Amino acid sequence: MSLNHIRPWRNIYRRKSRQIMVGNVPVGGDAPISVQTMTNTLTTDVAGTVAQIQAAADAGADIVRVSVPDEASSKALKEIVAESPVPIVADIHFHYKRGIEAAEAGAACLRINPGNIGSEERVREVIAAARDHGCSMRIGVNAGSLEKHLLDKYGEPCPDAMVESGLEHIRILQDNDFHEFKISVKASDVFMAAAAYQQLAEATDAPIHLGITEAGGLTSGTIKSAIGLGNLLWMGIGDTIRVSLSADPVEEVKVGFEILKSLGLRHRGVNIISCPSCARQGFDVIKTVEALEQRLEHIKTPMSLSIIGCVVNGPGEALMTDVGFTGGGAGNGMVYLAGKQSHRMDNEQMVEHIVEQVEKRAAEIEAETAAQDAAE
Repeated sequence: MSLNHIRPWRNIYRRKSRQIMVGNVPVGGDAPISVQTMTNTLTTDVAGTVAQIQAAADAGADIVRVSVPDEASSKALKEIVAESPVPIVADIHFHYKRGIEAAEAGAACLRINPGNIGSEERVREVIAAARDHGCSMRIGVNAGSLEKHLLDKYGEPCPDAMVESGLEHIRILQDNDFHEFKISVKASDVFMAAAAYQQLAEATDAPIHLGITEAGGLTSGTIKSAIGLGNLLWMGIGDTIRVSLSADPVEEVKVGFEILKSLGLRHRGVNIISCPSCARQGFDVIKTVEALEQRLEHIKTPMSLSIIGCVVNGPGEALMTDVGFTGGGAGNGMVYLAGKQSHRMDNEQMVEHIVEQVEKRAAEIEAETAAQDAAE
């Protein structure tokens, strides 16, 4: 990312990794950190799976993973890949032949788990299929499914065991002259995952896929992921992420983007800055923000909006946002545009009005960007 010389405390120095391609999405190097999710429909339900992929893509997903547990799913995968708007990662466990079939079906990447994919010979067959069909691969180490010899050696899942598993599998790929791979070392324990990722980052230059696996429901899983992934990203570790929630995949994408946006690593859509509300609020802040979040989901242009209930912090926050609204008295508040006071607006009409102002500003930003691109 570009360095901020005015506010150096905002700088994040990303770990140097080599770049691979997942379909048409670059991962690693200086590429933007990509956001992934995974479908939870039956893969054999082609229409349902494609619809879920499309919804995730609309929310901002760069890559979507699809489970391939059986031969029928392999056959369905070919149809899914053909209709998907984003690259598809085939999730492979236990049956190495599913990996071969997924490569043949057009998957952009094969995710294999060293703990359950089988012997080196089977892995070599999957590697050959990936090479023949232009697939990249992800080595997906999971604390819950480590190889028996590592559990015997370390006594329990731990960062050392996870990294050793990943490095063993890297050796197999590299011994077979295959280098188009990324790697993850996931655990549901935030401490274990963070420690494993830090070790891994020092041990390889491969792109790293971040995740706190089986993080939990929407609220608890979001918090665990924000702590674990946020700290690693802040340290410069991570080239692609997936937030694992027991929730709609679209929610995973939203949370992933919010984590990246909070660190200035990705910019997409409206960043709403709002107060928690108190007795000083001049309008119902919570209901207003809920309404605006829904009404502004279609905006993909990066921009900022401040919704503050009173004049304590409202004018100051509005100075730094594209559009702002600060609560006042007598049933109305002040609208700010580009950080400056513009006009007053009745509370009853504010949501519609703010949506109009945001849409207008988004169109202006897009036009300015297009003009700059044309000039270059």
